Amino acid sequence: MKDKTIDYILRATWQAVARMCNEEASKYDASMATGFALLSIDKEGGTPSTALGPKMGMEATSLTRTLKSMEEKGLIIRKKNPDDGRGVLIYLTEFGKEKRALSKSTVLKFNEAVKLNISEEKLQHFIEVAETINELIQDKNIFNNSSVSEMTQQSENTEN
Repeated sequence: MKDKTIDYILRATWQAVARMCNEEASKYDASMATGFALLSIDKEGGTPSTALGPKMGMEATSLTRTLKSMEEKGLIIRKKNPDDGRGVLIYLTEFGKEKRALSKSTVLKFNEAVKLNISEEKLQHFIEVAETINELIQDKNIFNNSSVSEMTQQSENTEN
């Protein structure tokens, strides 16, 4: 593990999680994207289609394809937004609510398996590290030249 970069570890772990989730979802004629969308849609009040992309971190073209597939499978319906006629709200059908419950159960099972195998302290450290990485990315503090040189200088001072 010593020779692996942080980005490699993140990417490899995420790919393994995504593969596992897609394998599980395929048993129910679904995908990880479908499960995530089901969990992101308000089960009672619906969700504006424009809010789903940012909420899921999904590009518009991928989201459109996922929603179209979900609509064809009878998981969702689209209705005009009564507050804004230009907008569309996405609602879960009864079948969609059933599949949402299944998706939630799958996520909780994954979380429980991780919690049984990783101490609370290590899990808390993992969450803190992930939050810090996300903050660095959101604040654009990774490829900002002055920021990188400052981080390198701080690292060198700490080592000496």
